[in-house]
Formats: sequence, structure tokens, C-alpha cells
Amino acid sequence: MQTANLTREETAARSAAISVRSIRVELDLTGAPERARTGFPTATTLEFSSTVESTWLDFIGESVERVIVNGAEHEVVHDGARIAVHGLADTNIVRVEAVGAYSRSGEGLHRFHDPVDDRTYLYTQYEPADSRRVMACFEQPDIKASYTFVIDAPAGWEVLSNQSAAAVDVGVGVQRVEFAPTLPISSYITSIAAGPYARVDGDWRRDEQHIALGVLVRQSLAQYLESDEILDVTRQGLDFFTDAFDYPYPWGKYDQIFVPEYNLGAMENPGLVTFTEAYLSRGAATDAQRAARANTILHEMAHMWFGDLVTMKWWDDLWLKESFADYMGSHASAVATRFHDAWVKFAANRKAWAYQQDQLPTTHPIVADITDLEAAKLNFDGITYAKGAAVLKQLVAFVGDDAFFEGARRYFAANAFGNTTLDDFLVELSAVSGRDMSAWSRAWLQTTGVSTLEIEKDAEGATVLVQSDPRPHRLRVGFYDRVEGRVIRREQMAIDIHDERTPVDLPDADLVLLNDDDLTYAKVRLDEASLATVQDSLSAVEDPLARAVIWSSLWNATRDGELPATRYTSIVRAHAPQESNIGLLGGVLVNALFAIRHYAADDVRRDEQRRWVETAWSALHAADAGSDAQLSWARALAAASAFEDARAGDIRAILDGDAPEGLIVDPDLRWQLLTALVTTGHAGTDEIAGEQHRDDTGSGRTAARRALASRPDEAVRAEAWAAAWNDESLSNDHLDAVIAGVRAGGRRDLIAGFDEDYFARIGDAWAGRSIELARRLVVGLFPATPSLALVDAWIAENGSAPAALRRVVVEQRDHLARDLRVRAAQAQ
Repeated sequence: MQTANLTREETAARSAAISVRSIRVELDLTGAPERARTGFPTATTLEFSSTVESTWLDFIGESVERVIVNGAEHEVVHDGARIAVHGLADTNIVRVEAVGAYSRSGEGLHRFHDPVDDRTYLYTQYEPADSRRVMACFEQPDIKASYTFVIDAPAGWEVLSNQSAAAVDVGVGVQRVEFAPTLPISSYITSIAAGPYARVDGDWRRDEQHIALGVLVRQSLAQYLESDEILDVTRQGLDFFTDAFDYPYPWGKYDQIFVPEYNLGAMENPGLVTFTEAYLSRGAATDAQRAARANTILHEMAHMWFGDLVTMKWWDDLWLKESFADYMGSHASAVATRFHDAWVKFAANRKAWAYQQDQLPTTHPIVADITDLEAAKLNFDGITYAKGAAVLKQLVAFVGDDAFFEGARRYFAANAFGNTTLDDFLVELSAVSGRDMSAWSRAWLQTTGVSTLEIEKDAEGATVLVQSDPRPHRLRVGFYDRVEGRVIRREQMAIDIHDERTPVDLPDADLVLLNDDDLTYAKVRLDEASLATVQDSLSAVEDPLARAVIWSSLWNATRDGELPATRYTSIVRAHAPQESNIGLLGGVLVNALFAIRHYAADDVRRDEQRRWVETAWSALHAADAGSDAQLSWARALAAASAFEDARAGDIRAILDGDAPEGLIVDPDLRWQLLTALVTTGHAGTDEIAGEQHRDDTGSGRTAARRALASRPDEAVRAEAWAAAWNDESLSNDHLDAVIAGVRAGGRRDLIAGFDEDYFARIGDAWAGRSIELARRLVVGLFPATPSLALVDAWIAENGSAPAALRRVVVEQRDHLARDLRVRAAQAQ
């Protein structure tokens, strides 16, 4: 269905010819509870002017029944993605009546039947181009319109959209809700939700402004909502952004809804923000999890200005919303909420995503060249989010807080309800900062790659700060000494560098830390003396942000093969049990297991796995009862035990009730522990059935599906393999569970026979499945072959494959090549 992949050129031509006045969307969702009903009636009425006689509307659904242009009924010409529209005048009213399809992939109008109580829940997710699965529309960000939604739904349901209800007509068993028209917005941020959601109300007031707040979740999860904290963070965010941007929140109400089977972390639909239920814990949660939720709340709130009020013209400038929102999520968390250490986790964990993405052969500038929608879908990545945010942090260090926020204020005032490009923002920032920002933009926004900073001695013995891939950096260097069992910063030096080699005069110290305070975007290497200090005393470094930069440096050096994986894991085993910042600890635990599985040489991996399981077991028991560290180590034990069964009997005892004092073994942790036992052959179908009976919820059924597919049996894995590719009834979450089962335990001996089948299938999967589900298959089932021969052959033989598919495969090849390269170096 090639016409579904809209290009930049054709949408630019359409927006030049079309100007929309209003769009009215009528949806009949009364049949949603009927499982056999696959679709819903949808009618869209569009009022617009046109300078051309014909155009097209975007729609993907079950059928198009009628097309009426300026009162005259036209033949339906629909190729599955586009509806041809002819006979246009200067001003037009076009009505399209169609049948949309309920989604199970998280794209469009997603329908979920809760197994706990058999209630039905609906919500929409559109970015970048799935509103066309619900309504006929102009599916591009630079055609904004005022939308009016009219929803027919079962009586008693919560029915929500971007605006508040203007009228509600209640009939027998049904209701019709007409919402107030929106201000001008792009199609991809329109939104609806409907179902018997539980709701908690609140409000926010500032001077004359009064915003109604709502927090919603399906009823079976209402007890886990933590609405008080969510509302507190929401109010703190509205306080902060109202002051910072000097532009009142423009969207009326502010509802936030947690929804099942969600593909993203959250989505910034104005007035109706959607979040994954993963932000709600069913028992135990660390403060780092709550900090992550707060960060996401503030990230989405920043979008109310960066993205919703002012929207990029095309997906090339996706950074104009995502980079800014990512930066603002951490900044606002640090200054406006109790989560003051937001930049600590950003330095060690969020930026790791950017560093990884930026070293792939498919890396791209922050301001990217996005030719079509498939490319746009794949650019919601570590460059656009985390690198963009890190570069903005460098920008703030460069121009100062005052100039940065004043530039943002002017940007909103000049472009409210419009569409912009890079130049529109740089013009405002240059005006307030007094600097020509074009050189900064060329160096940071329009280039690729990540610099590596390290200290060297030249031939004369002078100290030189060396950077690969030179660009301008404003950074600090910290000098730390060991003092009575602590590692404390003695002094700090500010440095501006531009060139590959910069002579510097640095004082002696036990630890010299480049990029202290994490102001710039660069990988940093520790000199050997500093590395020795870190190996002995990392947990004695008092400043958590300094520890974050150190942990990041160690991880990057390990990924690059410069620090042996065994040395990295020895540092983790020595110092992670003493890591007091729970956000740092969580990232380190994940990285340690990844290093063992991917970078440790084959002949030492088994011993490394055993040592790691024992470290997790010991740290679990040494942690304070009921602490976040205790819970984090329990999860690490579960993850590691899928590869090493040395503590299988102890895990069984935890499941039977003999858990360390204070540890909350909630349903999610129980499933993690049980799945580890299943993966290593210490539990089977009876135990899975018993656990599902104990936790017969949506999450429980998904976890059971994963556990069943994880059994260490060739026939089981073969059945799971076939289901992943062939069973199109699987929802997005269920597909993920099956894929995880196929890969469980790293059992190449059970699945190596599928390697060639993978490459035979991916082309058809990409053509026949939605891009969301196809991407999960291509990434999730990519084989960890012992050489690059198969993937290289596919790349060579499939030059005409869709560019987006080739990008995904090339990225997976690069990950595999890194694994093989680093392991080989370790073995030598």
C-alpha cells in the first residue's frame, strides 16, 4: 500500500493549495463492547478553500461508503489509503462516510477488553500519521484546523476529547457527546478516549486562569493510580511553564489518561494526554520510577507549547518539539518538583540512548532529512529526543538561561497556532542572545556523530585535551581527591574548546573528570590514574552527577571495546551495591547484564553470569528492608536468572513466600521470577497456569503468554516463532510477549534454525503489517548469528527494499557487528 507512505514533496504541494477552516468528526462507538464487531461508523465533514480542482483525503479503514462534494454525491475512489476528491471550488464542503477499524496494534482507535471485569476501553494514538485510521483528513502537520468531535457511546462511559463537552444528549443505553471546537491544531494531536474509566478530578488556578484537571485509568487499576502525586506534579508543571514561557496554557482543560497496550511512553494531545499504564505500579515502585513518571508528565506538558501551540511544518523539524520537551522534562523536574536529581539520571541513562544511536551508520542530524512518513516514524529516536535535549543543555550553557527562555517566549508569541522550521527559532534566539546562532546550528544541529574527549601527553610532556569529531564545547573539568574515605571535588575549571587538540594546564588530582556537571554532549574517557581511582573508590564519589558522568564514561568505553567487559563488571560488582542514587543504580544493573551477554568473551561469559547472580543475591539481602535498592536488586536477580539458574531454589522459595524482609513481591515481580524459572527449565505449564489464576488480569495474561513461549523446548520456540509472524490476531503487547519468549535465555541452540527464515520473512512482514508491528518483528527477532554473512547477504540482495526497512536491518547489523568485534577483542 505505497500510497499510505506520504512524501514531503506531495504534502507540501497539498498544503500550498488547501486551507482548512473546520473539520467535524462524528463517530459511532456504541458497538465497541461487541467483540465480533470489527469496525465503527465514522463521518467527517471538512470545510476548506482550494486553489486546485482535485486533491485527496487520507483514510485507512474497512470501507468508504459515501463521498459528497459541495452537496453532490461522487463516486468513491479509494485505494486503501487515499480518497480522491474532484470538482473542488474556491470554497468547499466535503463529507466522507466510512467504516473505521478498531485497532489491536496501538495505532488509530485501540480497543481493549479488560479480562478482570470484561469492560471495554478505547483510546486513540495517531503520531505521526494514524488519525487517518479514524477520520478522513489531511494527514500532515502543516494543515491545521479547528476540530469538532461528536461521539456516540454507551451510556455511563467517560467520553473525552481535546476539549470539554459542549452538549451531552443521553438516550436509552446510549449517549451523544458533542465537544467544543478546538483551537487550530494538526490532525496527529487530535484525540478521543471512551470507556468506563475511573476518574479523579482536580484543578489549577493562577490569577484569572482556572484549568480543570482530570486523571483517568481503567477501573481495575484505579487502586494503583497515585492521583495525588500526579496532580501535584501537574500543578507544579503548570506553575513553572506559565512563568517560563509567559504564555498562558491555551487548551482549556488538562486531562491525563493511563491506557492499556500503549506503544509509547505518552503522547501530548492537547487537553487529553495519554500515558502508558507502565507508569502505574501494581504494588512496589522505586522513587526512580516515580521520577520517570514526573519527567514524562512534564515532557508532555512542555509539548503544549513546543509542538501543539507551535508545530513543525514537516517531520524534518521533529526536534523542535521532541528535543525541547525532553530537555524541559528534566529541567522542570529539577527546579519545580521534588525530583531535584533529574539531570543525574539524564547524564547516565538518557544520554546513553543518544550515544548509541549516534554511532550507528544510520545516524542523522538533529535537524533531519525526512522524505516520507516511514522515515518520520523511525526518527522518534535517541537523536531526536536525547541528543537534542543534551545539545539544548549545551546551548543553555552557551547563551545562558535568560536568553534561552526569552527566545522561547518570543518564538511562541510570533508563531502561536502556526507551523515553523529551524530558522524561525534561531531568529528569535539570535535576537535575544546577541549571537549569530547559525554557526552553533551547523555544528550541533546539522551534523552527525559524537565527540570523544580525553587527556593526552604530547611529545614534550605537555597536557592536551583531545576530541575526536571536533565541534565547539563549553565544559567543565573537575579535580577530585581521596580524603578520609571520600572522593570530593577540590576545584573545577571551565574550558571552551573547538579544535581536535587543545593545550591545557591541569592540576594533579586523584580523579580528573572531563565534562564535570555534564554540560556538553560528548563521550569522555578517564585517564589511567583516574580509572584506578574509580575502580577503587567510585562509590565514595560524593556528587551523584559526577558519579553519573563516571558511570556513563565506563559504559561507553565498554561498548567501544576500550574497557574490557570483565573490568567493567568488576567495578559494577564492587560499587553498585553502594550506589545510593536509585536512578543511577537501575541503569547500571541493566548495563551490567547487557555487558555480560553481549561483550564478555565466550569463554568467560558463564563465569561472569554466575558472579553477577551471586552479586545480585548478596546485594538483595544486604539492602535495607523495603528500600528501593532492595527492589532494584530483586528485579536484577530475576533478569539475570533467566540465563543462570544457580539461585533457582532460592527464587522458588521467594515465590513460595520466603522473601527477604521488607521485599514487596508484587504481581509483576512474581512473573519476572517465575519466567526466569521457566526459561531455565525449573518451572512449567502448571506453575504458569497457577500464576495466571492468581493474576488473571491483562498484564497477567500477557506475562503468561511470555512465560509459555519461554519454555526451553525446540517445539515450543518453533510454535512461538510461527505465531509471531503469522498470528495477526495478536495485539501489540501480546506480540512483544511472544517475541520475548522466542529470545528468552539467549538459547541460540533452540532457535538458530530460524536464522534464514527470518531474512526470508521480513520483506513480506514489512509490506503486510503496520509499521509499528513490522518494526517489532524485524528488531525483536533479528538473529544473533555468529557472523555477519546472512545479514550482509540480505542487504546486498535487497537494494530495492523500502528505505525504512533497510534502515532497521542496517542498525541491527551494526549492533551485531559491535558485539562480535568487542567479544573478539576481549578473547584476544
